[in-house]
Amino acid sequence: MLRCGITGSTGILGSKIIKDLKYKFYPFKGNIFNKKKVDEWLNKREYDIIIHLAAIVPTTEVNKNYKLAKKVNFYGTKNLVDSIIKLKKKPEWIFYASTSHVYKIKKKNKKINELTKLDPSSKYGKTKMLAEKYLLKRLKQKKINYCIGRIFSFTDRKQKKTFFSSKIFSKITNTSKKIIYFKNISHYRDFLSIKDIVSAIGFLQKKRSKGVFNIGSGTRTNLKTIASFFCKKYKKKAIFEKINQYSYLISDNSKIKKIGWKPKYDLFYDLKKFIN
Repeated sequence: MLRCGITGSTGILGSKIIKDLKYKFYPFKGNIFNKKKVDEWLNKREYDIIIHLAAIVPTTEVNKNYKLAKKVNFYGTKNLVDSIIKLKKKPEWIFYASTSHVYKIKKKNKKINELTKLDPSSKYGKTKMLAEKYLLKRLKQKKINYCIGRIFSFTDRKQKKTFFSSKIFSKITNTSKKIIYFKNISHYRDFLSIKDIVSAIGFLQKKRSKGVFNIGSGTRTNLKTIASFFCKKYKKKAIFEKINQYSYLISDNSKIKKIGWKPKYDLFYDLKKFIN
């Protein structure tokens, strides 16, 4: 059984990875920006692989405390990379969970591939881009196998209310009103199931894939779809403010599909869990 060091194990994605992937997990506990703690954890045993998830998300949380977010998202990753480089016996494979937010949100319906210029539209995206660049540069220099997964949108009923689907669900269910008004949500995003994200990470590990991969459905979903789904389930009417300019953040996932992975679940698989 593979010995896997994992950061961010208590998060939604981390918990799901520990549940679904058949590795022997050794979670990091403590502040990832504490260099001494990171060193101690990595030197405690030898690891076959490392999965690095620890981060402050989403954009709303980063905006509240950018200083802390940069500390965790960038400097935490830097600590991890620097400590790995110093190890005598290095992990065979390192996975870094990045985000679609390293790309610029588009005004045209054009899919984004891994060669698209990095140009974050948010502070969150900036912290992840900085971490990506540092990890890529340093591990490449030392010829250590790395894989960066740029994960597009997913939804889960355990997410905080600062996440889109949870916020919309709360707006609809915490009122007795039968007509719900929505502003500025008629945009397009790429949603995939958390089960598919976990399977993609497991697949990339088995292949010992190197480099950067978009992890997305490759399908555009208008955010109105989520609000309409919840409203229909609770027998309410949704009214949407008209907007003149749509925005898009949709993956071109052909790179990972070419090596044999594809998503199996749709957005509604996870949305139904909010209700059931």
